[in-house]
Amino acid sequence: MDYRDTDVGDLVLIYLEKKPTLYARIESIEPDIKKDWYQVTLLLLTIPPKPIVWILRREYINGVEFTMGGNPVRLEKVKYLKEQAQSEQSETEKEAVDKNPKVIPFKRKRDKD
Repeated sequence: MDYRDTDVGDLVLIYLEKKPTLYARIESIEPDIKKDWYQVTLLLLTIPPKPIVWILRREYINGVEFTMGGNPVRLEKVKYLKEQAQSEQSETEKEAVDKNPKVIPFKRKRDKD
């Protein structure tokens, strides 16, 4: 599994008992009193939206499974369609680069009468 840095503003999918359950946005990540732990404010994207605070280690924020009340929990950063389109577009542009580009004029020369 590829763990990417998850940060403030990111959308995450929360897995409870290994099942995707709900989406949340990370509102803030602040150091906790305990060393290497963070107070993570999540805005649960429910109706109505609900803010919650979980105290997590950095690796848990980045996608490593942990338990709450004996139940497995995991956060998975959601990759936006815009990010996917940009990465696909950059790959396509690299493939389409022409070594000898041809300039095509917009105006055609008119014959003189």
